[in-house]
Amino acid sequence: MRYLCLVYLEEAKLNALSTGERAAITNESLDYNEELKRGGHFLAAQALQDVSAATTLQLRNGKLSTTDGPFAETKEQLGGFILIEARDLNEAIQLGASIPMARLAKIEVRPVRELAKT
Repeated sequence: MRYLCLVYLEEAKLNALSTGERAAITNESLDYNEELKRGGHFLAAQALQDVSAATTLQLRNGKLSTTDGPFAETKEQLGGFILIEARDLNEAIQLGASIPMARLAKIEVRPVRELAKT
């Protein structure tokens, strides 16, 4: 079963890291992706740019509106994701708990819903 591990973080905490600290956690994250690949769990992963680069759109009654920034004004924002394959939620939680960014962020583990035309 596929699970999406969403990484929610306070950008201020990430931006407060020294260049060396930031490089270390980036390298550790990339190494973890390789570990997931070797274990057959890795499907995709990507970090996101700062929320200042986000645009939120809404389509209502055929009219599109856009606003700068994330959908919700919160202290923590979506900073990236890892899409994994796991046998069940317990394994997905164990894999999510090993994501290096979990030390700075919160990781939401959510099953992927498979859609099919009916």
